Amino acid sequence: MTSAPQTLETVRIALDDRSYDILIGENLLGLPSTFQDLPKASAALIVSNTTVAPLYEAALKQALSDHFKVIHTVHLPDGEAYKDWVTLNLIFDGLLGHACDRKTVLFALGGGVVGDMTGFAAASFMRGVPFVQVPTTLLAQVDSSVGGKTAINHPLGKNMIGAFYQPQRVVCDLSVLKTLAPREVSAGLAEVIKYGPIADMAFLEWIDHNMDALKACDAQAMAHAVRRSCEIKADVVGQDEREAGLRAILNFGHTFGHAIEAGLGYGQWLHGEAVGCGMVMAAHLSQALGLIDAEFVQRLTDLIARAGLPVKGPVLDAADNAGHYLALMQHDKKSVAGDIQFVLIEGPGRARVSAAPEAVVRAVIDRCCA
Repeated sequence: MTSAPQTLETVRIALDDRSYDILIGENLLGLPSTFQDLPKASAALIVSNTTVAPLYEAALKQALSDHFKVIHTVHLPDGEAYKDWVTLNLIFDGLLGHACDRKTVLFALGGGVVGDMTGFAAASFMRGVPFVQVPTTLLAQVDSSVGGKTAINHPLGKNMIGAFYQPQRVVCDLSVLKTLAPREVSAGLAEVIKYGPIADMAFLEWIDHNMDALKACDAQAMAHAVRRSCEIKADVVGQDEREAGLRAILNFGHTFGHAIEAGLGYGQWLHGEAVGCGMVMAAHLSQALGLIDAEFVQRLTDLIARAGLPVKGPVLDAADNAGHYLALMQHDKKSVAGDIQFVLIEGPGRARVSAAPEAVVRAVIDRCCA
């Protein structure tokens, strides 16, 4: 039996009848009490991947056995390269093959890819069944598991096919972060760092002072990082669930980052690596437009580098690198009437979304790519 968590913190996502809690603490995944008061059903389906399932699936199944008569499992291949229709159908195959009904509860046990795909499957199967996020990476705990964005990738654009669909609960078990490889920790830190420039400079200062502890997965430091990140995202999502305006600031660094992922081929860079580099590029664009000074850009760049993330973008096309980036960014979800929209820092702790002159964007790409 898994021991009770030493501390349990809760962050509430306030969305009227779609409201839910984010549970944050150690040793949560194997506790039956973590999963009480969920929608009643006879069956559950755990969706995981071939890397995570051997580590945590048995503990989760044991905890869920107090609440469900039957627990089915589906194992997806691991990696961003498999975030596609073919892999998504493995979840539907499991649901239909086990004769699951509209009350079956899905559990996403894994990182952002598993969470996004399970959520999309839950939104689509029988036009909507309940699901729970059990994120096992730092990036998923502080970002992708929270807020109800679900999607798969298309060769022309990341997360272009999906739905807004909220989970019933998010379970952030901090103890699982101790098994992450350093590269995965760094990737998650990109999404932690982003909250500072767009919303909370005091948090950015804290990250700066605690970077070594965060990279070492210190329990106390991680608890604060996950909680504060979730608090900021919860506040933004509560005001703008479907990204009609404010929520778009959470995509700081993502317009450039998604272009990097698509241009290199999904999985070559981790999502957090592309976002970290994308934040540097977005900061340079903000400076070029006269919104922030060079000192702030350098400070942010140094912090991203200390997190173990790339700060120079890859060359995607030797003949016209900037043109290739621009073509990929045209497919970004924030583009409006053909105009690429960027999240810009208009002052420390404040962000806005707007277009930028192509010539300026081209100059930034040329400056920021190795």
